[in-house]
Amino acid sequence: MVSLPHPSRLSEGDPALERLRRMARQLDDSIPLPFGARVGWDAVLGLVPGIGDGAGAVLSAIVVIEAARLGAPVPVLLRMVGNVALEAAVGAIPLVGDVFDAAWKANLRNVALLEKHLASPAAARRESRILIGLVLALLALVLIGGLVLAAVVLALVARWLLSLGG
Repeated sequence: MVSLPHPSRLSEGDPALERLRRMARQLDDSIPLPFGARVGWDAVLGLVPGIGDGAGAVLSAIVVIEAARLGAPVPVLLRMVGNVALEAAVGAIPLVGDVFDAAWKANLRNVALLEKHLASPAAARRESRILIGLVLALLALVLIGGLVLAAVVLALVARWLLSLGG
C-alpha cells in the first residue's frame, strides 16, 4: 500500500503543492488576452468540438486526484469534483460554455480549496459539508419539482384521454 503524506506535514513550499499551483495556472490563467483578461489551456481545449471539454475535464481530474493523494478530506474533494463537473457540463454548451469555462477557472478554485484545507482543515471541511448539503437539498427540490410536474402532466394527459372516449 502507498503511504500518503499527512496534510499537516505539507508546507507552503511543498513541491507537490507547487506543481498543482503551476498546473492550475497553466490550465486556467496562462494566456493573456488583449483586453487584460487571462485564460488557460483548458479554455483553449474547450474550443475543440466534441473532445475539448472532455480533455479539459481529464486534465482537471489530475488536480483532484493529487489533492486526494495529499490527504484532502472527502467533503473538500466532492467540492473539487463539483467544480470540474460544473465547468465540463456548462462548458459543453456552444459559445456560452466557452465563456463560462474561461471565467470559472475550476483548477484555480480547486487549488485554493486545497490550500484552505491545509491552512484550516476543520473550517474547510465544515464549509464544504455545508455547501454539499445545500447542493443536495437543491437537487432534491429540483427532483421533487420534476416529479410533481410529471404527475400533473400525466394527470392532464389522462384527463384529456378520458374526455376523448365519451
